[in-house]
Amino acid sequence: MTIRIFVPRDATALALGAQEVAEAIAAEAHRRQMNVQIVRNGTRGMLWLEPLVEVQTPAGRIGFGPVQAADVASLFDAGFHSGHAVHPLAVGLVERIPYFRNQQRLTFARAGITDPLSLSDYEFHGGYEGLREALKLDSAAIVDAIGESGLRGRGGAAFPAGIKWKTVLDAPAAQKYVVCNADEGDSGSFADRILMEADPFALIEGMTIAAIAVGASKGYIYVRSEYPHAIDALNAAIDIAQDKGYLGDDVLGSGKSFHLQVRKGAGAYICGEETALLESLEGKRGIVRAKPPLPALHGLFGKPTIVNNVLTLASVPVILARGAAHYREFGTGRSRGTLPIQLAGNIKRGGLIEVPFGVRLRDILFDYGGGTASGRPIKAVQVGGPLGAYLPEAHWDMPLDYETFAGFGAVLGHGSIVVHDDSADMAKLARYAMEFCAIESCGKCTPCRIGSTRGVEVMDRIIAGKDRPQQIHLLRDLCDTMLHGSLCAMGGMTPYPVLSALHHFPQDFGQEK
Repeated sequence: MTIRIFVPRDATALALGAQEVAEAIAAEAHRRQMNVQIVRNGTRGMLWLEPLVEVQTPAGRIGFGPVQAADVASLFDAGFHSGHAVHPLAVGLVERIPYFRNQQRLTFARAGITDPLSLSDYEFHGGYEGLREALKLDSAAIVDAIGESGLRGRGGAAFPAGIKWKTVLDAPAAQKYVVCNADEGDSGSFADRILMEADPFALIEGMTIAAIAVGASKGYIYVRSEYPHAIDALNAAIDIAQDKGYLGDDVLGSGKSFHLQVRKGAGAYICGEETALLESLEGKRGIVRAKPPLPALHGLFGKPTIVNNVLTLASVPVILARGAAHYREFGTGRSRGTLPIQLAGNIKRGGLIEVPFGVRLRDILFDYGGGTASGRPIKAVQVGGPLGAYLPEAHWDMPLDYETFAGFGAVLGHGSIVVHDDSADMAKLARYAMEFCAIESCGKCTPCRIGSTRGVEVMDRIIAGKDRPQQIHLLRDLCDTMLHGSLCAMGGMTPYPVLSALHHFPQDFGQEK
């Protein structure tokens, strides 16, 4: 009998020794003359357990983690391959672990379950059902389904995907493009990476549906250079999809053409902004374009272009496969569907979860995250990347949705959550936001380029205790200029962490609470 053992191949697990674990399992099985099949799956998102080794049993997959190569012999001694091992690293049936069991996975339904580069695995678990359904519809019906689902961009701006797609559909042009923004540069963000490494066909399928919907024949995935494993997985998956007829001149015999390529970014944070990304794709310096014209009308090489991020496009297949109404059942208000959330920073159980919009931040921090890794009280939580607001405990019971967060000057962004305990100095963290903007600004507009540089100087004077009342007044004026005068969200959002830290944690700036 062949024993199936799953060892993850994603970047986090590899960084923690998963390759050495897989090799140790193969060697130990050979030494004991056991017939073992090692499947290199993606992560399920429980990063605090990585490398998480799973063994297939009649009852389900039994997990052990975090496993190191030195633990492998003792796992075999305990009979872990039988699924009944008593071992300190045993975590039981993986799908019953509360962290995993209590999620509602739509976009990440296959992550950690399948072999990322097995097309048959992908199809067995519902893959390409969405594309097959899309090919039964005309373009307008596909776009209508996306609009009715309530899907909004998961990259930060939360713009309704259906409106963007309809704009591209209605634009007259012989050539149109679909571009995936996979330049995931926000601190604490790793959902795009996990999706691309664990389920690359989902992104390819979503982009293919988008192309058929608007009449695009070419697509590009713009991936940050720091993601070599994702790039390799995508290129391999594209080759497989092309070979099996899911990409190419005649997609599944439909007569429709779609060709897809991966393009590697050079590491500029600003290229996460869609127009700077398009400039980079065209071989130019990544500088923000003034809008209008919108990329939907005048995008890549001047042609109508859909620009969505990984999570938006990877959500498309399930909408077409199960229907817009099914997707709308999840979420609240105008925030429909699910939100992949990334837990990072000073957190006990870091990783990725997928839950419907409307869940409370407090539940995420404690029910999933387990509180701080340091054991100290949580002081502040930054939601939405390095330019997101710092939230004190007073805001932890607010529902996670776009409108609620916008109502108190915060953003959900890409769904990253970075936790800080009560030892954090909020003035220094606010200074980091200004410095980050100064380093990463494309330099095109004065409020961002000069404002962030002056902001660092002002923050240094505040931290040093020099003329604090006057400098804080100057800082507020500077933030107002950046907020309302910047060309894009880079400069326009830099004030969010600064003003939120100043408002909620004045004592860290030498002010009365």
